[in-house]
Amino acid sequence: MIGKLNHVGVATPSIEQSVALYRDVLGATKIGEKFAMPEQGVWVCFVDLPNSQIELIEPHGEASPLKGFLEKNPAGGQHHICFEVADIEAARDDMAAKGATVLNGGKPRIGAHGTPVIFVHPKNMGGVLVELMETPKGAHR
Repeated sequence: MIGKLNHVGVATPSIEQSVALYRDVLGATKIGEKFAMPEQGVWVCFVDLPNSQIELIEPHGEASPLKGFLEKNPAGGQHHICFEVADIEAARDDMAAKGATVLNGGKPRIGAHGTPVIFVHPKNMGGVLVELMETPKGAHR
């Protein structure tokens, strides 16, 4: 069912500091611009890798879902992993049929790549928050 690993989401209290780490310490050369997703309560910046991406996410606003994560992990850390799927609704239905809890009431929303996404609760995924993203049809961030 799952396709390729699209990205690893990394929560951070400062995208700017994280960008410096990926650029200056790890040698990343292709780093996108920081942009806001207020409807999801996050700032986002993608670091392109040869085979995937790192999605840096920082809280945007007081109601950001990242606030609790960063309270427990003040320096930030791995937040989620994202796999591509051919059909987001079929993936959601498959997860639910297997007893997994799909967050947001199972309703797909548009993610940072501009494609529909769902999140599957870590309790059903070996302790890892899993994002399933419909494979982009063309170019994406």
